Amino acid sequence: MNIKLFSSTLLIICATVVQAGPLDDLNKAASDAFGKAIAHKASEAAKAKANKAIALKLNKKLLAESRSNQCVFKSNSDELEPGCDNKAKRLAALMIKTKKTLQDSGQSGFKFIVSGHTDTSGDAAKNKDLSKQRAQVMVKQLISHGVDSSDIEAIGMGSDKPLVKPDNTPAKMARNRRYEIQIGF
Repeated sequence: MNIKLFSSTLLIICATVVQAGPLDDLNKAASDAFGKAIAHKASEAAKAKANKAIALKLNKKLLAESRSNQCVFKSNSDELEPGCDNKAKRLAALMIKTKKTLQDSGQSGFKFIVSGHTDTSGDAAKNKDLSKQRAQVMVKQLISHGVDSSDIEAIGMGSDKPLVKPDNTPAKMARNRRYEIQIGF
C-alpha cells in the first residue's frame, strides 16, 4: 500500500512540475541549446572533412606541378640554376588560382607550405638548414610573381624525405634537391 501511495504522490508531483510554465521554457531553451551545439559540432566536422577532401585533390595537382616545374639548385647551395623564372611564374599562377578555388568553396585558414629537400650527402643538420634556405628562395620567387606573402611559408626537410632512394648517382642526387608545394590547414 505504501508503494502505491508513493507512486501516486510521485505522479502528482511530476504532473505539477511538467505543467509549470517556467520549467517548460527552461527545458525548451536547454533542448534548443543542446540541439544547436550538436548541429555546430556536425557542421564543424563536415567542414573539416570537406577541407581534407579539397586539400587532397588540390595538393595532388600542386605536388605534380611543383615536381614538373622544378627549379634546380646547385649542389650544396641555395643558388638557383638559370631558367627558373618561367617555372616559378607558372607555379605562382597555379597557387593564386588554387587560393581562389579554396576561397570560393568557403575554405579559410590555409597556407601554402613550400618544403625544401636535399640529397643525402653531407651533414644532416647542415642539410636541414640548406633545405630551409632553398624553400625560402622559392618563397621569394613565388612572392615576386604575385603570391601573397601572408599565404606562404617555408620549411626545411633536409634529406628526411628523399624522392629517389638510394641517391647514389649524381642524377638521383639532383632529383632529391628539390622543393614541394602543399596546402596546409
